[in-house]
Amino acid sequence: MMDGHEVTVVDNFFTGRKRNVEHWIGHENFELINHDVVEPLYVEVDQIYHLASPASPPNYMYNPIKTLKTNTIGTLNMLGLAKRVGARLLLASTSEVYGDPEVHPQNEDYWGHVNPIGPRACYDEGKRVAETMCYAYMKQEGVEVRVARIFNTFGPRMHMNDGRVVSNFILQALQGEPLTVYGPGTQTRAFQYVSDLVNGLVALMNSNVSSPVNLGNPEEHTILEFAQLIKKLVGSGSEIQFLSEAQDDPQKRKPDIRKAKLLLGWEPVVPLEEGLNKAIHYFRKELEYQANNQYIPKPKPARIKKGRTRHN
Repeated sequence: MMDGHEVTVVDNFFTGRKRNVEHWIGHENFELINHDVVEPLYVEVDQIYHLASPASPPNYMYNPIKTLKTNTIGTLNMLGLAKRVGARLLLASTSEVYGDPEVHPQNEDYWGHVNPIGPRACYDEGKRVAETMCYAYMKQEGVEVRVARIFNTFGPRMHMNDGRVVSNFILQALQGEPLTVYGPGTQTRAFQYVSDLVNGLVALMNSNVSSPVNLGNPEEHTILEFAQLIKKLVGSGSEIQFLSEAQDDPQKRKPDIRKAKLLLGWEPVVPLEEGLNKAIHYFRKELEYQANNQYIPKPKPARIKKGRTRHN
């Protein structure tokens, strides 16, 4: 919008929050539509960033069928929209398509190691079939597609009950609670700041690269190292508590981003500690907000413009 583009945000607020975008409401180039992508959407657009899906394990395990529908029927509907209006579609895929990888770091040619019936399968396999749909539409219907395989990302406006490691550790440290590490803490992750991801998505959308591209930070840390770093940055005296390891939790996660560097001229630039300090500041403010608002109602979508739907 700052560049003069008109932006339409489509959300059913299953995991998102109206508060995250309410500062744009009233802007002449902004429109917010309460709509679930499992129903067809009829709008006129040039580019589609298909970001819809629960992405944290607690959310997609809570409703695996909805997760599957969003990533299959929802993707089918967005591809249908792209075909009808001649738009380019970018799919927000995930590093989870690599599963618990046997190749390290993971590059785009790796096919993955995924349990198709495990507790994470609704998300992992949902994204894998979404990629398949994209390339089927590209080959058969000529739809322009871009596929971003997004690695662990964090930053302000994450939901406080997101359930992923960044929000968990920061909130636990701020509240003086034990930092819960599942398993021995030797699992590795590589965390990128949200602004780096946004820049990567825009670069990919506006590129000529139609094959999948990893977007992530190759700086790898163990979960235990990450817990200790957050304790230090918060200044917390919280203990670290080790719990049983989660089923099918990937043991290593690190992106090979040579393709993004070469073809997009993109790489993350925000240092980990700088990004974490911004996230800590945000969560501290959120805790203060909650303390001053004993009852915080969920966003009510009824007053927001409805997307037009058709039932076949």
